Amino acid sequence: MKEDLKKKAEELEETLQAQLNLIKSDSQDWLKVGSGILAGGLLAFGLVKLIKGKKESKNKKILSVLEKEGLLDDDIVAKLNAKKQSGFVGRMAAILLPMAIGYGREQLIKGYFSSSEEVKSEDEE
Repeated sequence: MKEDLKKKAEELEETLQAQLNLIKSDSQDWLKVGSGILAGGLLAFGLVKLIKGKKESKNKKILSVLEKEGLLDDDIVAKLNAKKQSGFVGRMAAILLPMAIGYGREQLIKGYFSSSEEVKSEDEE
């Protein structure tokens, strides 16, 4: 009776250890994905700030020069401050971003199921 309980206790400890190892590996994957997303977000934020800052400073310079020369009117101000249509990069980002997210999700799911299958095969042995 005691031996059966000891065997069950050992099996439960092994199962618990396998589950903890699985959780550790999954959490490392999530940490990698999260840090990649954070880095990408910071990079995108920096690029947007950099690009927008240049456009605003160009418009301010143009407006100040036109104002000094007396050529500034409402139509010119409206044209300079109007939002431009999205360019090639914006269109490509709108197409490629959902594709990249779908691919990443597939890879993450494949990795999760392959690691869980490995744990199951180790438990059976």
